[in-house]
Amino acid sequence: MTPQGSVDSTPTTEPGPDSQSLWTFRGHTFDSSHLTNALIHLYRGEMNRANTWRNRLDTTTNWAVVTVGAVLTFSFGDAENPHFVFLLELLLVLTFLYIEARRYQYYVLWAYRVHLIETDFFAAILTPSSSRPPDWADHLAQSLLCPTFPITRWEAIGRRFQRNYVWLTGLLLISWVAKLSFHPTLSTDWDIIVGRAATGVLSGCWVVGIVAVVYGLLIILALITTLPAAWRDTLIAPWKRLHRRLRWNLHRHLHRQRGPFQTRPHPQERLATIITVNGQKIALRILTELGRGVTAMQGTGMYTSEAKDVLLCAVTDIQVPLLEKIIQEIDPHAFFILNATEDIRGWGFRPFEPPS
Repeated sequence: MTPQGSVDSTPTTEPGPDSQSLWTFRGHTFDSSHLTNALIHLYRGEMNRANTWRNRLDTTTNWAVVTVGAVLTFSFGDAENPHFVFLLELLLVLTFLYIEARRYQYYVLWAYRVHLIETDFFAAILTPSSSRPPDWADHLAQSLLCPTFPITRWEAIGRRFQRNYVWLTGLLLISWVAKLSFHPTLSTDWDIIVGRAATGVLSGCWVVGIVAVVYGLLIILALITTLPAAWRDTLIAPWKRLHRRLRWNLHRHLHRQRGPFQTRPHPQERLATIITVNGQKIALRILTELGRGVTAMQGTGMYTSEAKDVLLCAVTDIQVPLLEKIIQEIDPHAFFILNATEDIRGWGFRPFEPPS
C-alpha cells in the first residue's frame, strides 16, 4: 500500500474494462495521466506567480539604484548643495527595502510550492529508487488551503538587505562622509566633520549617532538571518512571542486582519497519543496509510487493570481526519489525545530554507 502523501513511482494495474494504469493516493484511485496533468498545470501556475513576484523584486531594487544615482549626481554637482539629501535618500532606500521585503514574502510562498513539486514529485519520477519524504503533498495542500508566509517580515528585510541593499546603503554612507569631508572645503579634522553633520535643530553628534544606530540595527538583522534556523529560532523566540501577543491584542481591539496572509502559520504538526487494546493493528494502518512512524509503549488502565498499548505518532493537520477514521474503524473505544506542537524535527518534518 502506498504511504499517504507519497507518489507511487510504479503504478499498479487494476482489472477493468480498459485495464488502465491507476494512481493510488490517500485511499482514492486516479488515472495517472489526469493526476500528472493536474500537477503540471499547478506547477506552471505557481512558477508563473513566482516569476512575477521575482520581477517585482527587481523593479524595487531598480528604483533604489536610480534614486541613489540621482542623489549622488545632485549632491556632488555643487559644493553648496546640502548633505542632508543623503539622509533623505537613506530614508527612501529603507522604504524601498521594506516594500521589497513584503514582495519577497510573496515570492518565497510561491517558490516554496514550486520547490515541493520539483523535489518531491518530478525528482521522485526521475529517480524512483530514491526515498522521498512521505508528507510533501500534505505540506503542499496545507499551503494551498491556508496560505501563510514561510518567513516573517523581519527575516525578509534581513535577507534583502544582505543580498542587495547593503551595497546601496554602504555607498550612501561613504558618500555622506565624503560630502562632509570635501565640502565646502577639504578637512580631515573629525570634530569639524561631525559639526558639519548638523541638520536643523539636531547637532552633528545627534545626527551621527542616529545614523550609526540605524546602520547597526541593519547589520545585526542581516547577521541574524545568516544563522542556522535552529539558532535563529532560539535567539528570537522571546521576541516572536512578544510580537504575536502584541498583534493578537491589536487584532482583538481593532477586529480586523492585516493582509491576506498571516506572517506565521498556525501549528501544522500534531502529536497524537492513542491508548488502545489494538495497538498493533492501528500502528500498521498508520505506517502504511499515513507513512508515519509510530512509537509503542505498554500501559495499564488503572480502573480496569487491563493492559493497554500507548501509541505516539507525529502527524500533520491534514492527516488528523484519516487518523481518526483509522482509530474509529479498529477500536471505537480507544482513547485519543491530540496536542499541538511548537516544532518537530526529523524525517518528514524538515524546515524549508527560502531561496535568495
